[in-house]
Amino acid sequence: MNVQAPQILARSIALALALLVLPATAALAGQRNLLIWGDSLSAAYGIEEEQGWVHLLSERIERTFPEYQVINGSVSGETTTGGLERLPAMLAAYRPELVILELGGNDGLRGIPIAAIRANLGEMIRLIEASGGKTLLAGMRIPPNYGLRYTEPFHENYSSLAEEHRLPLLPFLLEGIPETPELMQDDGIHPVAEAQPIILENIWPLLEPILQELHSVKLE
Repeated sequence: MNVQAPQILARSIALALALLVLPATAALAGQRNLLIWGDSLSAAYGIEEEQGWVHLLSERIERTFPEYQVINGSVSGETTTGGLERLPAMLAAYRPELVILELGGNDGLRGIPIAAIRANLGEMIRLIEASGGKTLLAGMRIPPNYGLRYTEPFHENYSSLAEEHRLPLLPFLLEGIPETPELMQDDGIHPVAEAQPIILENIWPLLEPILQELHSVKLE
């Protein structure tokens, strides 16, 4: 989930420019926004952006819930610390009704203490709630060579957070993918283009009823 610093800087600059231009437009138009807040797994790392699961999701949303716009705020190499620092500006700019929170993988690969990851994710969840939005939490696993004493608590942290904050949880974003080598890039971390529809289908059964509920509430 890591990427070289120049690529991180380029994405950060692009997002900063978008924040300068689009906030007023998004607010004035009354656009209903769905924010994807993740790392390289949601930023189409190593593949064309149009092949990534977020772009595929955007196309499906356009067909099924056309009043929603998908905003991809994901940055390759992002950690929960960086995500927390950037989040307030994005929430103020786009006022998303729903945020898919997909962060923590890079923290895990760096061996960051579980408590620190939990604190950052928890604060992001609270910020989203305070802004009037809902959170769908996407869980992550890290390679087994990190040892059970770290990998299991790391993964269980997501279910614990979901229970504490009463959130819908996708236990593992990449379910059904890593065990099939041809679905992974050479780094063994990032899925290939052919795996992106699987990621979409992993998340859609949780996402669709949330959007349907939000759509219904808005109509009342």
